[in-house]
Amino acid sequence: EVQLVEPGGGSVQAGGSLRLSCAASGYSYSSYYTGWFRQAPGKEREGVAAISSGGGSIVYYADSVKGRFTISRDNAENTLYLQMNSLKPEDTAVYYCAADQVWWLLRPSYRYWGQGTQVTVSS
Repeated sequence: EVQLVEPGGGSVQAGGSLRLSCAASGYSYSSYYTGWFRQAPGKEREGVAAISSGGGSIVYYADSVKGRFTISRDNAENTLYLQMNSLKPEDTAVYYCAADQVWWLLRPSYRYWGQGTQVTVSS
């Protein structure tokens, strides 16, 4: 069974940084495409960043986070990361990691999802 577990997000002031992680188990992690999504209250889930399978040489970012967020993967540790810098109040949301053998890029159509973790950015 594929499982994605996200330890706690956190709270930070605007301009600060946080790093999210997503631990995967139950499948050959390196063969899966993965991504990060977020959902703010009253809004639809949106794609934040996506990374290709294998070495993760191809990445995509939403325009709203380009230059501030960095997605990466450590296949040896079966872990996906999202480094978030220069955080803004509008980045406040529940963040989810996702995985699939089909690369949906930033579309929320991935088969497997983490439980979500809250990120709060105060002004």
